[in-house]
Amino acid sequence: FDTPAKSLYTSVRELIENSLDAAERIGVLPEVSVTLEEISLERFQKLHGVEATERVDTGLYKDMETKKEKLKRQKEEEKQRKQAQKEAQKKAQKTGENVEDILRRQEAGRKAAATRSKRVFYKLTCSDNGSGMPSDDIPNMLGRVLSSTKYNSVQQTRGKFGLGAKMVLIWSQMRVAQPMEVKSSVAGQDFVSFYRFNIDLHKNAPIVREHRKVKNSSGWRGTEISVVIEGNFASYRSKLLRYLKLIAIITPYATFDFRFVAEDDKNSMHHLFTRRTDKMPPPPREAKHHPSDVDLELLKKIIGATKQRKLHQFLCKEFSNISTDYASRIVKELGQGVNDIAPKQMSDQHILRLHQFMHQVRFGDPDGKYLSPAGEYNLRLGVMKELNPDMVATYQGDAKALEGHAFIVEAAVSIGGKDPTIEQNQLNVFRFANRIPLLFEQGNDVITKTAQAMKWNKYKIGLEQGVGVFVSIVSTKIPFKGTSKEYIGESDVISAAVQQALQQCALQLKAKLGKREEAKQHEEKKKSLVKYIPDVSRAVHAVLTNLEDLARAKRRCIRDSEEKVLERVEKKQLTAAHFSQALAKYVEKLNAEEGLEYQMQTKKSQVEDVCLGCITLDSFPRGDKGAALEFTNEVCSIKIL
Repeated sequence: FDTPAKSLYTSVRELIENSLDAAERIGVLPEVSVTLEEISLERFQKLHGVEATERVDTGLYKDMETKKEKLKRQKEEEKQRKQAQKEAQKKAQKTGENVEDILRRQEAGRKAAATRSKRVFYKLTCSDNGSGMPSDDIPNMLGRVLSSTKYNSVQQTRGKFGLGAKMVLIWSQMRVAQPMEVKSSVAGQDFVSFYRFNIDLHKNAPIVREHRKVKNSSGWRGTEISVVIEGNFASYRSKLLRYLKLIAIITPYATFDFRFVAEDDKNSMHHLFTRRTDKMPPPPREAKHHPSDVDLELLKKIIGATKQRKLHQFLCKEFSNISTDYASRIVKELGQGVNDIAPKQMSDQHILRLHQFMHQVRFGDPDGKYLSPAGEYNLRLGVMKELNPDMVATYQGDAKALEGHAFIVEAAVSIGGKDPTIEQNQLNVFRFANRIPLLFEQGNDVITKTAQAMKWNKYKIGLEQGVGVFVSIVSTKIPFKGTSKEYIGESDVISAAVQQALQQCALQLKAKLGKREEAKQHEEKKKSLVKYIPDVSRAVHAVLTNLEDLARAKRRCIRDSEEKVLERVEKKQLTAAHFSQALAKYVEKLNAEEGLEYQMQTKKSQVEDVCLGCITLDSFPRGDKGAALEFTNEVCSIKIL
């Protein structure tokens, strides 16, 4: 929430991610609708009874210029106009564009920049089909800071502190002083709860302005949040639309409906990102703390909450990667004074000693069974759905560990396509952390640095083809750098995992590019042969015609079977067109046989599994006796000979 422009983007993002969490929590395919209604300063003041007064002392207002300031501004504008004229003329000489068109475009840019400096407000409304919120809990869930923090949990989550929607309300309260409106209903509830409330920042408590219950005759379940905030859509329009496209890529099982309602209707827009699949990744599960990642305060908290009465039971029940035997060895190594004390009877000195000892002992790495990556299937579908590339390859690596937390890297690399998101002649890197797009600080991210360090030419992948690199990392603790959590810091372990995933994708694409090049060569060979068929057909027909004209004595070398051919030529039963047709069939047969031979040679090294569903003999049409049975669908054709 640094500036009004970024705050608008952050607010939309936070509410969308809350909606995704609410739907995935109950295993429902998410349907998220976002409406952003533009409200000018004049309309905002009228809506809230703040009428503009006539200015009397104009010198008080900072938007009023003095004569000196006006003269200075006019001189600066004249200087800029002349400079712009020179630059436009130079550009016109290089590009061939009209100078007036260039100047008109620059003027439009200046007007847009001036518009961005004006105060604009927006009514942001986000609705979903998620779990909903219990009526009595709504004010505390959204109006009390840190009431739902997940900081001490070991679980893959989109957020960690539960501050997203609350920060949106606080930003609104600071800039607009308008309450948040919430409608929500849980499954089986016969009413919809409606709240209007603010936050008392000094007491960290909600201030409920209005609460009522409306009959839920349609059986609706979900949540709708509306809030008025100050922002600047023009500045972050491209970022916001880019975020929506990327969140649609990483969650192709969700539907996102985004509407921007502008003051001037011609500037309004509507973007619908439709669902492509109903296959959702399983929800992440909460794991136990790894002993090597437990700080002293957390250890005290775990000891205070445990029900175990013996230390070795406490170690193997409350922490991951500690078996019963290993716990007994640890307790024995601790020695007298600690090993025979119940956990809740341990003094601060005992807890400190146990904490230090836990960081000296060797423990196994945590596994990734509690994580929930998007999966290769969903990642591939998302890229294909939103970008429609010529080729795409995906790979999901095995679980790795960093500082006591498991992580999984999955990647996709695309080539080609006409979507403007993929720019030509450069490496387009798209980053995701716990299935959230990361749009800022890209140059500092370990994913970007690893992708740029790869030698793509080695895999026959040229940047002029339009290359998109998509890397998603899921973990119980993403190692962000900085408070903004916009990029992942450098780590040899993560870099190696990302490199492995990208190399596997590149190898797949190299094989596909090789097959495409081979197919292209076959097609060029076929075109070359087809090109000469008419000339060859006419030449053969002419030779046979000349042979027919020769005396039989001079045709002794011709066999009887060939004699029949000459007779058919003489009777005009065989023409040049017949030869063209026969040669065309032969070329087609030759091309098919060479293609089949190539496939047979490469099928052992390049195998792609495709699910065709259940195919039985009843699926094949019954033909004549001895005829081949053939089955065709949108994936392939199968023929039983």
